[in-house]
Amino acid sequence: MERFSAVERALRGAAPDNLPDVLREQLRARYAATGGELLMGDYSMTRLQPIGGPPGTAPLPMHSGPAGRAFGAQEAQTVLTTSPALAEVYLPVTVHGDRLGVLSVTLPVERYSEEIRDELQEVAEVLGHQIVVAERHTDRYVRARRADRLTLAAEIQWELLPGRSDSHPVFDLGAQLEPAYSIHGDNFDWTTSDGRLTLTVTNGMGEGIEAALLTSLAVNALRNARRAGLDLVGQANLADQALYGQHRGERHVSALLLRFALADGQAEVVDAGSPRMWRLREGRVEPVELEAQLPLGMFEDTVYAVQRFQVDPGDRLVFVSDGVYDANSPLGERFSDRALTRALTRSRLLPPSQVPYAVLREVADHRGEADAEDDAMVVCLDWHGPQGGAGRAEPATS
Repeated sequence: MERFSAVERALRGAAPDNLPDVLREQLRARYAATGGELLMGDYSMTRLQPIGGPPGTAPLPMHSGPAGRAFGAQEAQTVLTTSPALAEVYLPVTVHGDRLGVLSVTLPVERYSEEIRDELQEVAEVLGHQIVVAERHTDRYVRARRADRLTLAAEIQWELLPGRSDSHPVFDLGAQLEPAYSIHGDNFDWTTSDGRLTLTVTNGMGEGIEAALLTSLAVNALRNARRAGLDLVGQANLADQALYGQHRGERHVSALLLRFALADGQAEVVDAGSPRMWRLREGRVEPVELEAQLPLGMFEDTVYAVQRFQVDPGDRLVFVSDGVYDANSPLGERFSDRALTRALTRSRLLPPSQVPYAVLREVADHRGEADAEDDAMVVCLDWHGPQGGAGRAEPATS
């Protein structure tokens, strides 16, 4: 592992904007690599954008080819060529379940082995962590992920997000917003601390920059309350007061606020608007009916109440905004509950990180060539339970 340790030290000591170049030099010196390239997933999750490669290097598809398979399956993929005799290795670059991209390494076949592949996977993991740190200091990686220019509203929204996927022994999460480069009001947020997962999905009314600013105020108010130790009702109350104080009821935010106990799957929810929750349990897809309460910021001093339910090991929860279930076809046909049920059933074998893309792809197919009338959000949560889901928890009473 001396080679790996040397590469790790070099990456940790590299300037934030110089990681790909230092990595390429180290791969050449330590592994005789003839090529080493970082590819990062773009905002729409459709392509892998090259960073720091040779001029004219084209992006690669995210959902096909060896690079796409490495990204989707989160497993190294190796392609051997005979003329010349090379091994092309594609390795996922992921940090705590948040899929950043793929590391592509080309080296002579005689220098390739499974041991080398495993070392290169560790290099990819170190690279991922260094990129997360480096993004505090440089725009290089954020800029390189953009296949198109973001609107100002989309810039605000993406800066609010915790990531697009997360992995934990008790659960896995995946989420996506569309249209990725011009999103405005939809948003999601999550955090794990004190033995709980807190998840919020929000939808600020309106379009463009006004919707983005509204959602930004709501998300930051919810975070402020959460970080002050308030429960879900306290979080909803503080965000409601902040929004009403700013807009006097003229603008509001629809939201689902959820908190899950990691130890036993006991869940709490405040339903304050239009995002909806669906559950896939033992092969059956069904909506989870909740007691609807007023959106945040609609009236002064709204009183919110928490509801409780049980999440069992093996459950999948999917949260969708109205941009999904209100999407219209060219003939004006609404993307119905039946269509959503079908989409969730078809994607049941996919990991949570891939479910949002699959569902939003079906929404786009339903919409056809027509432009989206609203932005759309899908969040998927797979619940494994303690120790990976050994045994089912006893159901809770509401």
